[in-house]
Amino acid sequence: MTSELIIDAQPKEVTIALLEDQRLVEFQKESQDSKYSVGNIYAGKVKKIMPALNACFVDVGHEREAFLHYQDLGSRFLSLEKYVKQVASDRKKLLPMAKVGNQPELEKEGSIQNVLEVGQEVMVQITKEPINTKGPRLTGEISFAGRYLVLLPFAEKVNVSTKIKSKEERTRLKQLIQSIKPRNFGVIVRTVAEGKRAAELNNELGVLIESWNDCVEKLQKATSLPALVHEETGRTVSMLRDLFNPSYESIHVNDEEVYKEVKKYVSLIAPERESIVKLYKGNVPAFDNFGVTKQIKSGLGRTVSYKHGAYLIIEHTEALHVVDVNSGNRNRGFDNQEENAFEVNMGAADELARQLRLRDMGGIIVVDFIDMDTAEHRQKLYEHMTQLMKSDRAKHNILPLSKFGLMQITRQRVRPAMDVHVEEVCPTCFGKGTIRSSILFTDTIENKIDYLVNNLGTKEFKLFVNPYVDAYIKKGIISIYRKWQMKYGFRFRIIPSQELGFLQYKFVDPKGNEINMTEEVETKQ
Repeated sequence: MTSELIIDAQPKEVTIALLEDQRLVEFQKESQDSKYSVGNIYAGKVKKIMPALNACFVDVGHEREAFLHYQDLGSRFLSLEKYVKQVASDRKKLLPMAKVGNQPELEKEGSIQNVLEVGQEVMVQITKEPINTKGPRLTGEISFAGRYLVLLPFAEKVNVSTKIKSKEERTRLKQLIQSIKPRNFGVIVRTVAEGKRAAELNNELGVLIESWNDCVEKLQKATSLPALVHEETGRTVSMLRDLFNPSYESIHVNDEEVYKEVKKYVSLIAPERESIVKLYKGNVPAFDNFGVTKQIKSGLGRTVSYKHGAYLIIEHTEALHVVDVNSGNRNRGFDNQEENAFEVNMGAADELARQLRLRDMGGIIVVDFIDMDTAEHRQKLYEHMTQLMKSDRAKHNILPLSKFGLMQITRQRVRPAMDVHVEEVCPTCFGKGTIRSSILFTDTIENKIDYLVNNLGTKEFKLFVNPYVDAYIKKGIISIYRKWQMKYGFRFRIIPSQELGFLQYKFVDPKGNEINMTEEVETKQ
């Protein structure tokens, strides 16, 4: 199986698509403007002690004060707090971690007013984003997450993921990390570390320790509180961290800055695979070139077709997700109804396992398979679904088919729910129901170009149009495109984009920012 990542970085958002055998299996999109703070570490100041809640509020620079409960301080909080005081008291000399004396573990059932006081400086990490009127949620258990390992200052212990079942492998990993980790650091070995060589793990451990050292240096140099002492990696790298696998054949990135960021990250965690990161320089949008756009349009709607006319209907509700399996207008299959139902259901399981990852469907999923009378077929379908879901990174649980032919699946959400609209809004009427004659479309486009070039002085830009419109504009030796170039200059380009509707268009400046030239603006004027 061949796997490759396509990263589409735009000024307003970053999108990552994971292809397995050129088939889209995971899709993540996040806004560049969104300020995500989970994982950030701050030197904050205690503002209020709330004995009734056994918690306190800490100023970390957000609009609302952050919440820190006693139970979230962590067992090694006293050691961390003592070290923070030592660092803050000496701005010139930094005390090495190996020489720091450990303090007793924090009591599980203690009181926060016996540990903290108003005005005290604390090092905390954000675990939950602000929601509505609530500020961020904090923890005193500082951690640095990598691909294979999680570094825990002052924890000392080495724990191995319970998903690694082999006793020999668990022992090997534990002994290996014990032998290479410095004093006063604990480590959690993640599931993907199974079978990895010592050099790979040692390399990542060094990167994580360097992150801690940078964090402490910023803490020492902080002249006022609150201060951000460690910021989570960029949006692209943080999305890539959990997806990355050294077995990928290629990672294509369409933006030079993001390309450098990704290449640097890959060179740190897998130096021998640095060459798989490639800068995409094609004129056609990256997702169009690798066939991602078409798969998004066909695979993320309410109805999803798969083999020989069969299809799934996927409904999302507040309480759960419902999937209905339909045989459709199948003209191929077995004469026997039972065998035909079994084949449709097995194909549905293949597509469903892909859709769960693709849409990141979390919570309860109820699947209504086509009824099968044979117990053997029902068991085979359950075993097949279980096998397909083994490659899913999210925690999940699958129950056998009930007597009504329903399969129940619970699945943890890996990231926030993503709403992808595959329907195209009418680009000319905007829901009004009447449009100008389509034969005048090229005249409309020319007017826009004329306005950009002669009125606004914008001579260099890109015009994205539907591939069918692109073919019409560029047909013939003396095409419409060539006439426009002769009239308005040769510094603009017309590029086909599968993302756009038939009479939809988009002007983009050299920096990648969209120039708003839609018909709706004119209509309102």
